[in-house]
Amino acid sequence: MTTATPDRRGDLFDPDCPTRRLLDRVGSKWTSMAVKVLAEAAPGEVRFAELRRRMPGVSQKMLSVTLRGLVRDGLAARRVEPTVPPAVHYRLTALGLSLEEPLAALRAWAEAHMAEIERNNRRADAAPGGGGGA
Repeated sequence: MTTATPDRRGDLFDPDCPTRRLLDRVGSKWTSMAVKVLAEAAPGEVRFAELRRRMPGVSQKMLSVTLRGLVRDGLAARRVEPTVPPAVHYRLTALGLSLEEPLAALRAWAEAHMAEIERNNRRADAAPGGGGGA
């Protein structure tokens, strides 16, 4: 297994590279959406049900998995209110807040280039063999 150390970065081409695994996780659409919702509420908290409402299409299980990963990585904190049923609240940590800036830049890039990407997709789909795959 490849490990990243302060003086040696991991090998992104190695499936066991910790940096690669982290990029896979933070690059998911659900992580990006959850971080955005939590960042908008910062420094406050957001309840699980509110997160789910603000993230159309996410299943309860996928949101749970996404939030568990954020908490495990130290990007978010979880607080359970001892009510019946329990109310679960999430907030970004300082580390999680630092992730919002690069994710916002990536969203801005996607929005700025979406028309061109869609044109390229239509062109590739219309070409013989469609899709431009191998």
